[in-house]
Amino acid sequence: MFQPARTKYRKAHKGRVHGKAKGGTTLNFGNFGMKATEPGRVTAREIEAARRAITRHIKRVGRVWIRIFPDVPVSRKPAEVRMGSGKGTPEFWIARVKPGRIMFELDGVPHQLAHEAFALAAAKLSVSVRTVTRVGEGGEP
Repeated sequence: MFQPARTKYRKAHKGRVHGKAKGGTTLNFGNFGMKATEPGRVTAREIEAARRAITRHIKRVGRVWIRIFPDVPVSRKPAEVRMGSGKGTPEFWIARVKPGRIMFELDGVPHQLAHEAFALAAAKLSVSVRTVTRVGEGGEP
């Protein structure tokens, strides 16, 4: 699973995911992409599950790019622990995703196959997404 090799700080504030994506809103590598339509927090497990769903469906033909990275630690306190005594330990990693952000890109496969693969991957994610296509690449823009 994805996680940073090292970070400047061990724990992070929760923060809020609001507003539209500032960058990463256009297709840069492939002809097909999966774009977030709502803000949210995507875990490293979700990203890996979506990646596996895509690569299995396209039968390892073509190429997949992952455009998000989980770099924010989420801490949890253990079960049945009293209040106080500081913040819990980092348990998992998330990527903050804003609407308009391209999350995955795909190339080297037909339009129908890419659409099906992204539909399978969307079921693994906690944010709603839509499929986008590079203009002039056999399908709707």
